[in-house]
Amino acid sequence: MSRPSTIAPPYFVQASFQMPSQRTGMLYAFLAYAIWGLFPLYFKQLKGVDALEVIAHRTLWSLAVLLATLTVLRRWAWLGAALKNRRLVGSFALSALLLSGNWLVYVWAVQNGHVVEASLGYFINPLVSVALGYLVLRERPRPLQWAAVALAAAGVLWLTVSAGRLPWIALVLALSFGFYGLMRKTAALGALEGLTLETLLLAPLAALALGWWTAHGQSAFVTGTPTVIGWLLFAGPLTAVPLLMFAAGARRITLTMLGLMQYIAPTLQFSLGVWVYGEPVDGHKLIGFAMIWTALAAYSLEGLWRSRVNAG
Repeated sequence: MSRPSTIAPPYFVQASFQMPSQRTGMLYAFLAYAIWGLFPLYFKQLKGVDALEVIAHRTLWSLAVLLATLTVLRRWAWLGAALKNRRLVGSFALSALLLSGNWLVYVWAVQNGHVVEASLGYFINPLVSVALGYLVLRERPRPLQWAAVALAAAGVLWLTVSAGRLPWIALVLALSFGFYGLMRKTAALGALEGLTLETLLLAPLAALALGWWTAHGQSAFVTGTPTVIGWLLFAGPLTAVPLLMFAAGARRITLTMLGLMQYIAPTLQFSLGVWVYGEPVDGHKLIGFAMIWTALAAYSLEGLWRSRVNAG
């Protein structure tokens, strides 16, 4: 995949930047992953709102928070150049579709009692990224990484055979976020600017949809209680805040540490699905999950060992 022509916002140049403490970075990253892991608690509050409308609200109110953040930080210089770059806009339009599709499937899964399967998607996502890196970016995974991918694939196959159906929610979430991560890896904009451009591109569709539903009395703004409307408006900060925390944490800690911490979110989601919402997890499903957890442990420990070898 060819790399888009780059746009270098001023914040990319920090010649005299002093790396903040690792402890602060770990706190930021932990909070970001913890918020993402507790997302089912939020989306369960919107069970009576159609998943498409939830995504439309999330897009618009997230954009409002992101624009306010850019205003406070005075990071507007990049936008004009970005909108003039057709290739960049096209790339972010595609990543926006992947992101909104991922959001839609996740919200639907939570609202319809599939929190455990949704967590599976984010457990296997790192291993999907390894495979995509090899297939698209020609990266060369190490033998133990390949073994982890193979074991995770065997776990998914086991879950499919034992349940008599493909775990499509997990696969859609893992693949959509995997391809999204691949596109963002080769993109020219940072986390805040990139998400702003994506939501800016999605906003007209979201506004039109909400306008149509409201005009026909089908929107939660018309039929919902004040509590539901409040939860919908809360989607803005709930989307932007953990992203900003993640970006702040990623600058302060190593990629290896960040990679190990990413399992906080699906672990919390899995726990909520089993112990809060009572979703069934039988012995066959536990075997499949155990295979995937073993693959993740091998993948993570190999990365940790490799980072220590390189550092030494």
